[in-house]
Amino acid sequence: MHEPPYQRIISLVPSLTELLFDLGLKDQLIGRTRFCIHPEKKVSDIEIIGGTKNPRLEKIVEMQPDFIIANKEENRKEDIEVLSKYVETLVTDIITIEDALLEISAIGVKLGVSENAKRIVQNITSLLSEKRSQTPVSTAYLIWKDPWMTVGAETYIHDVLKNYDLQNVFGRHERYPKISLEQLSSKRPELILLSSEPYPFKEKHLDEIREVCPNSKIKLVNGEWFSWYGSRMISSFEALNSWREAI
Repeated sequence: MHEPPYQRIISLVPSLTELLFDLGLKDQLIGRTRFCIHPEKKVSDIEIIGGTKNPRLEKIVEMQPDFIIANKEENRKEDIEVLSKYVETLVTDIITIEDALLEISAIGVKLGVSENAKRIVQNITSLLSEKRSQTPVSTAYLIWKDPWMTVGAETYIHDVLKNYDLQNVFGRHERYPKISLEQLSSKRPELILLSSEPYPFKEKHLDEIREVCPNSKIKLVNGEWFSWYGSRMISSFEALNSWREAI
């Protein structure tokens, strides 16, 4: 078995930290963000180097990593520019399911674990092929409160919604638009999804939405299903395949 080409890896992306574990690279991973919470029983052994938006740059450089994995959306450009002066840094850019699959493969090749990556991609692809087509449902997906925020086009969440025949009523907007409840009501979505992250929507928020959208079906959903790429896509798509059929 060949030794991985990089021995001191830091991940600044929660879902890609989990991917590194599932690629068999736990022993090479020396740093993670505090939002890197999976795999739950293993990740606590890895040192925390700050958050995704505020990593401790000096600490990271002092740790002398030989590879850093980041993401265009999750991490700040200015932080990446600093770190890339000291260490090789891969900046992933994932806005579709296809992007995610390509990145898993590319990361596998880069880090010397291409066969493990291939197996993960095959598992995800298989789950996508098992998905049954459903009658399209007009949908709003909320990610924040005060201000209310949703998802638009050019986002991974939007592409997952589309894949599961959930038509994003804010799909003509870009990225993560701020909206009012009046705007939400005017869209008359058949389904409103309140995500568990980044804002932790709870049961108490259903009534607030129901007041302005009395004819919509409103559900709390696991945000990881829609927003975590990497190996988490396996459990997410397993869950979504059955959840979507039950709507």
